[in-house]
Amino acid sequence: MTGSVVVGYTATDSGADAAALGARLARSLGAVLHLVIVLPNEGTRSAAVPPERAYEDHIRRQAKQWLEEAVSGLPQELVRSGHVRFGESFAEGLIAAGEEFGARLIVVGAANGSIFGRHRLGSVASELVHSSTIPVALAPAGTSSQDDHVLPRVTVAVGTRPGADNLLDEGVAVAGDAGVSLRLVSLVPFDVPPGLDTGAIRVVGDEHAQEVLAVAAEMLPDGTEAVVEEAPGDSVEDAVAHLSWLPGEVILVGSSRLAQPRRLFLGSTAAKMLHELPVPMIVVPRTRAEAGVR
Repeated sequence: MTGSVVVGYTATDSGADAAALGARLARSLGAVLHLVIVLPNEGTRSAAVPPERAYEDHIRRQAKQWLEEAVSGLPQELVRSGHVRFGESFAEGLIAAGEEFGARLIVVGAANGSIFGRHRLGSVASELVHSSTIPVALAPAGTSSQDDHVLPRVTVAVGTRPGADNLLDEGVAVAGDAGVSLRLVSLVPFDVPPGLDTGAIRVVGDEHAQEVLAVAAEMLPDGTEAVVEEAPGDSVEDAVAHLSWLPGEVILVGSSRLAQPRRLFLGSTAAKMLHELPVPMIVVPRTRAEAGVR
């Protein structure tokens, strides 16, 4: 086993999507899967509505029942379990659970009402991708309806901004542990200073792409393929829309340069990508690898 995967679970379509992606990642990585429901601490409840023990016991029993049903519906070969935790917020409780279980990933679903196959950040996902110390995997709506149970390929969006090396390390680790090919998508054309002509941008992009490919190939286990692909288009959204995707693959992106050390902050490039992506996105803290955490 290589670590664990924590899923922020709710008894909704979004929760089912998160559980399905968590199962896919855990099975691919040989990781333990933990489904977690976070209930509010007593201190977060309204003073106007005092907590009643009978009601709280009912909520806990209901949460445990939902977890038992969800866990029993997961692939039987997985090492999996369900947990009820408490926190000031759902996101805060998930981060604490992730640290408790030594998670390499926290998985959450899209906001309710999202378009099938697309992302829309809800309040929990938004808080996570702006504060988590652990990489966050975002499941698009409809993930639970897919039949695949393993990753077919890992894509990493690479550029030249701070944290690019750490992101590559994480992408190599995921692809290597899953035993699948690694695709590097160059975002250099969107990272270069404004004013450069098209020819100069292409030269910079090609050189950087080959350098990153050589590094990745050296880091990957023998027999694991690495390829580089330049994202076509005049904008991030256009580039993502024109890329081809395998059913069930994931893309890793880096946290913004605005992020505090070992914490996430979803940058403008990743946010633009999210609107067009039909596959799960994993957001990686930019100093994670430097801290020696995988």
